Amino acid sequence: MRFDEQLREYLSYLKANRGLSENTRKAYGTDVGECLQLLESRGIENLSEVTLEDLRGWMAHASRSHARSSMARKTVAVRGFFAWAHDHGVTTADPAATLMTPKIPDTLPTVLTESQAERLLGSPTENPERSAAAIIRRDPHESSPVALRDAAILELLYATGIRVAELVGLNVDDVDFDSHTLKVTGKGNKQRVVPFGVPASHALEDWVERGRPAMVQAARESSHKTRGSDNAGDALFVGQRGARLDQRVAREVVHRAAREAGVPDISPHALRHSAATHLLDGGADLREVQEMLGHSSLRTTQRYTHVSIEQLKARYGQAFPRA
Repeated sequence: MRFDEQLREYLSYLKANRGLSENTRKAYGTDVGECLQLLESRGIENLSEVTLEDLRGWMAHASRSHARSSMARKTVAVRGFFAWAHDHGVTTADPAATLMTPKIPDTLPTVLTESQAERLLGSPTENPERSAAAIIRRDPHESSPVALRDAAILELLYATGIRVAELVGLNVDDVDFDSHTLKVTGKGNKQRVVPFGVPASHALEDWVERGRPAMVQAARESSHKTRGSDNAGDALFVGQRGARLDQRVAREVVHRAAREAGVPDISPHALRHSAATHLLDGGADLREVQEMLGHSSLRTTQRYTHVSIEQLKARYGQAFPRA
């Protein structure tokens, strides 16, 4: 592509100056690259030739196959690229300065009810020593390394509300079993300490003490060793080839468990929503939930209060005689 060099320079700038996560930089690179590729296909030979109308044409083309939420992210990425290009003398003007971000409908997040979460994870009151995601134990080898890992993933996602990228980025040393806390590295490499409860602690202990060593050892002995991937090192969660767990695998763990538990199909992010909503329903302070989730803005956390209100209205309609 004609503009590959400029895109590489922009991504290097983001890495050095913006503190964005690797996943965010990768998404920005994909979004800007798609835009530049379309502009090139339409005869643009120099970035200084790009006009606001050209960028609106890109938006119209891209919006045919992308949701508004995706288009909002893409627009932010493209605006950032052209602002950088103008500031660094790559272009003579900034054609994206007035490019409007598509308005995203203010929809409420999908969450599980507390009873559905209990069905997904297994009730800790029934067997407190083995409450870790009972639905995951689906094969005859109940304590297989994969089953122990998947149980720990489910318990930890719900107990802490962390993002899936934060989950797979955890190291063993980030877990403090004495204080029941995690050291989590979130967006912008910001670190926070997040608590977790007894069921998640049991699941993590099972995984760290029995499941993880067995999986790492099996990977070492296997002829199918991972080549060119991130060595497991101190990674808390690993895959069957011994490397740090991929986000895709963690997402599939949640989707599969939801199917087998007979609850609505959810993603790891929906478990995060559910954790926040149930915390607020239980009386947690909004700012405490904001800190736990790693939200930079209280407004983001406030969305969960709307979910709680909707659930309250539903219960009111069912239970109150004059509803």
